[in-house]
Amino acid sequence: MGDSSNIDSRYMNNSIAWLVGTLSLFGIVTPIGALENSIGKGGINAEKLHEAPYNLTGRKIAIGQVEIGRPGQFGFDKIAAWNPKFNLAGVYFRNKGVKPNGNLDNHAAMVAMVMVSQDKRLPGVAPGARLYASAVGALKRGGQPEECLASQHVAQRNSGDVRAINFSFGESLQRDPRENAKLDGNALLTQCIDWSARVHDVLYVIAGNQGKGGIPIPTDHYNGITTAYTAKRQGKFTKVDFANLSALPVGIGRRLIKREINLGLRRAVSLVAPGNKIALYDLSGQINEVSGTSFAAPHITASVALLQEFGDRQLREKQPNWSLDSRRHQVMKAVLLNSADKLQDRGNGFLLGMSRTILSKRNKNWLESDAYSDPKTPLDMEMGTGHLNAFRAYQQFSAGQWKPNRTVPALGWNYDTITYNKHHDYMIETPLPKGSYVSITLVWDRHVELNDTNRNEQYDLGETFRDRGLNNLDLYLMSASDQNVSESTCSSVSSVDSVEHIFCPVPNTGLYKVRVEYPKPLNQQEQPYGLAWWTASLKSSPE
Repeated sequence: MGDSSNIDSRYMNNSIAWLVGTLSLFGIVTPIGALENSIGKGGINAEKLHEAPYNLTGRKIAIGQVEIGRPGQFGFDKIAAWNPKFNLAGVYFRNKGVKPNGNLDNHAAMVAMVMVSQDKRLPGVAPGARLYASAVGALKRGGQPEECLASQHVAQRNSGDVRAINFSFGESLQRDPRENAKLDGNALLTQCIDWSARVHDVLYVIAGNQGKGGIPIPTDHYNGITTAYTAKRQGKFTKVDFANLSALPVGIGRRLIKREINLGLRRAVSLVAPGNKIALYDLSGQINEVSGTSFAAPHITASVALLQEFGDRQLREKQPNWSLDSRRHQVMKAVLLNSADKLQDRGNGFLLGMSRTILSKRNKNWLESDAYSDPKTPLDMEMGTGHLNAFRAYQQFSAGQWKPNRTVPALGWNYDTITYNKHHDYMIETPLPKGSYVSITLVWDRHVELNDTNRNEQYDLGETFRDRGLNNLDLYLMSASDQNVSESTCSSVSSVDSVEHIFCPVPNTGLYKVRVEYPKPLNQQEQPYGLAWWTASLKSSPE
């Protein structure tokens, strides 16, 4: 997935070196003065949340990490040259304890730094978060079953309260035991991720596929977030990097690309985040400049910790329009995707205060994508819904929870359950101005069940999963007086994705509503979902 550099095998399990070494394509040791911070304004703008009046660092929020190896833990691992820049809540080998200095890995250490570094020069996104990390070990001694076991173990840490888990590694199709394996969502690890997301209520963040041959499993999951990565242009992370294997299967390399993206019409990339030339310490204390989706994913994972610290603060203070639904992984996914940057606002708020214009590898912006023009395509192949912006995600989240079939503010979110053949309407209380844009994101889970042969309600080696399918939900922006979705202003009606996303201009000033509809069940008659919306109300917009 991601690419680390200058790996010191003295501090790494020899059996792991082959895999990480094959990913070390872009890293070089670089002076710190030449680097800009990916968590600052030019990156995801998380540093703003660290400061007053927000004071959010992810305190007491548990997040997880699953990789081939693991980062080091101060006071446990004995490395003479190592001066750790973070504290870990727990380290493991799969679902058990780990020996001191066992399974140490530079790549895992640098991924952890993105999330929880407390170094003043290179701070992490959520330096106050509690990180639990598990190493799955050498590939020749394990595979997807062991990786599932490690994922479950991490999800159950902190008394079962882990809010997000980072995957900066993956499995190759060549190693998958299925005959003629494809990225169809049915690999054991992929099904495990979707099962765990639902059962343990945790948001999985998966590093997107990149590089010749690739390690794409479990990028074909449904219930989490898969990321591509961006590079800086003129001081801002705005351009999808060329190394991402997120493109339509045309031209040179068509056969390879077809094996590295999801089967059929379903899109893989949900969101993009900084991942090019990120400055991080390795286990020997040296600063490395590294690139890859491995380092984009932890920006997203740790952003969840910032939001969840705020959410728990709201719960403690018993704030109105706030509930335990704020902890749901569907809510986090909807909030992060809906608040992403697409096009830089011109200052009138019509582009919802977005801070940058994101460009694809071919310099196309969101308005030139099929995701903008085709209601059946909610996500751009390369950009997902846009670029992670932690501060905008905070703004989206802090607007609070609002229930359907009543008036709601111009900005908000909800977690709810809808019944087959029903719809939920969210009537926006203030008029929307002509020419302003509306951003709405709807997410729900694929329903995967464990074939629990010993009935202990846990995954055990040798057990499998059952995919009960993906129910179909649709999303509409409608005039407040309209009842028929055929008259909707904008729609997102994919039949293959677990995400619907609308980003469209308002044609005429007036009152509008958001409609969630459940037209087609494949399993249960009631479907939980997360929803987030962001509009420019007339009262806050210039005449």
